[in-house]
Amino acid sequence: MKKRILITGGAGFLGSHLCKRLLEQGNEVICVDNFFTGNKQNIIELLDNPYFELIRHDVTFPLYVEVDEIYNLACPASPVHYQFDPVQTTKTSVIGAINMLGLAKRIKAKILQASTSEIYGDPEVHPQPENYKGAVSTIGPRACYDEGKRCAETLFFDYKRQHDVNIKVARIFNTYGPNMHPDDGRVISNFIVQALKGEDITIFGQGNQTRSFCYVDDLIDGLIKLMNKENFTGPVNLGNPYEFTMLQLAQKVIELTNSNSQLVFKELPQDDPKQRQPDITLAQKELNFNPTIQLEEGLIKTINYFKNRLKG
Repeated sequence: MKKRILITGGAGFLGSHLCKRLLEQGNEVICVDNFFTGNKQNIIELLDNPYFELIRHDVTFPLYVEVDEIYNLACPASPVHYQFDPVQTTKTSVIGAINMLGLAKRIKAKILQASTSEIYGDPEVHPQPENYKGAVSTIGPRACYDEGKRCAETLFFDYKRQHDVNIKVARIFNTYGPNMHPDDGRVISNFIVQALKGEDITIFGQGNQTRSFCYVDDLIDGLIKLMNKENFTGPVNLGNPYEFTMLQLAQKVIELTNSNSQLVFKELPQDDPKQRQPDITLAQKELNFNPTIQLEEGLIKTINYFKNRLKG
């Protein structure tokens, strides 16, 4: 049966992939985006689909539509973008969550919150399981995003307890792939763009800090499985548990792009996490979630996307 599905942040990196996948599965999709970081180019191929609808809208204002499911992805997710207007970032996470939860309550829709591994802060537990409470600075430059997402999780669980809203909470770890913004400041897009342009590759600190990178197709699988899983709320970690240092990543990108770029080391930004690796035991058990696309394969696809993007 065809479902009507609302995706906030639907023209963004993750949202555009989710729109496409849900349309392919035979659903009707309403994409909502204010285009602060979203890009119409990401969804241009979907605009002719009669079951796809685009609404330019900011989730900090109420929205009135009738749908069966809501994926709340609206929020800038890279430090460059969320620190550009930190007050608006917090408002998007908190007021946006209130507005979408209010909508879900009124129309009795299922609603999924795209939360983040950033709620764990600079973790003292490794890898990070869902029951770890995190080590987050409430007053640092990243707090607008970290604390906004933490508050959104609180709101989701309060709406479940107080109003019996059917919620889902996914804690998304580093994800990459086509439709990333070339200037979003995230490490994979930074390294690839610098390598393709033959520029110095910027590494912060000594390059020993680690991240675990999930290819976007695997992540979208996880989000849809979570939405469709009955009697399971989360929060649940979604990501690829294979861990790499920034130095290893830079060397791999140079190798795959056949670039002459040199490595340049700069001071580590404030509150930058030293380690980031998901414990996905819960996702494996409850959702049968097992990422299949490993780093080299995913990087090749992403490099090809950026080659075409930079040509344009």
